[in-house]
Amino acid sequence: MRVCFGLFFGIAFFWSCQTKKQEIVVLQEEQLNTDLSSVGKSKLSDYGFFTGDLKNLSPSEGVIPYALNSALFTDYAFKKRFVKFPFGTKANYNSEEVLDFPEGTVLIKNFYYPADFRKPEENLRILETRLLLKESGIWKALPYIWNDEQTDAFLNVAGKNLDVTWTHRDGEVRTIKYSVPNMNQCNGCHLKGDVVMPIGPSVRQLNDDYHYPEGKMNQLIHWQELKLIEGMPAQSQLPQLASYDDGQVSIDKRARAWLEINCAHCHRVDGPAKNSGLHLLASEKELAKIGVGKAPVAAGKGSGGLLYDIVPGKPEESILQFRIESIHPGIMMPELGRSTVHKEGVELVRKWISEMKM
Repeated sequence: MRVCFGLFFGIAFFWSCQTKKQEIVVLQEEQLNTDLSSVGKSKLSDYGFFTGDLKNLSPSEGVIPYALNSALFTDYAFKKRFVKFPFGTKANYNSEEVLDFPEGTVLIKNFYYPADFRKPEENLRILETRLLLKESGIWKALPYIWNDEQTDAFLNVAGKNLDVTWTHRDGEVRTIKYSVPNMNQCNGCHLKGDVVMPIGPSVRQLNDDYHYPEGKMNQLIHWQELKLIEGMPAQSQLPQLASYDDGQVSIDKRARAWLEINCAHCHRVDGPAKNSGLHLLASEKELAKIGVGKAPVAAGKGSGGLLYDIVPGKPEESILQFRIESIHPGIMMPELGRSTVHKEGVELVRKWISEMKM
């Protein structure tokens, strides 16, 4: 399992290329004197996505909040997602992939940590806001890093490491080095074929209720009523990805949902890791393609000396389990977006493999 970075954006002055190592020069927002106007607006507030104090993330008119049934794990960060459609436009329904969004759409994802996870609405610290903008038919990824005062976020194409401390749900105080990706890394995870595409907002992921200010409603029906989507069939015909947090759902559906959102943006037939032969979309039916009894294409330390991606009934002998449990840079999967182990997700996959029959 691997991640293949996308095309470099040509901003070579942010990279120091050496024979054995690449160093990213991280600049503070107040040091960014380079003109980035052709890349994106310099401040998040310049877009007008939110009203009032920016840190409250109160959406402006036409900015729609949404949530995913199963979200990508990012070092336990909380996320608030929004979408902004250009006035009078609609997305086209797609039952398999992300929706076909119109030109000018912006997807807005905010990453934050409460000081105490047991009080998730109090003492929030927003770290970054990632934008995906569709311009001239191409999706452009822009990372914005919030200042310490929580008054604004600033375009930072070089990425940055941030120290984060919180009290976890079990009362344990945790500290990590949170990594905001650079612009090239953003595109590497979002590659589909040779183009950048959104990962999350598919029909399968959006087909569930959301608690809007006016009440709870299915997200897709809400979008349909707002005339933001066309070509959608009856609600009973809409596909749905399971929530891996929902203990009422079968272990198979939950584990497959976790693998899809955390791994299948690369591990799919048209993803950056397609040559691995490991395809982890929840819709994949062939056991060998999801790794059962499958030998890795390339061995090495990433295999941990193990022989097969998944050995039914034996997670300790499965390369997939070995890699999602690791935090070693040359072994762990996914390679980007985390510095810690998703304990709950790892245990879910372990149980799934343990219950597999030979």
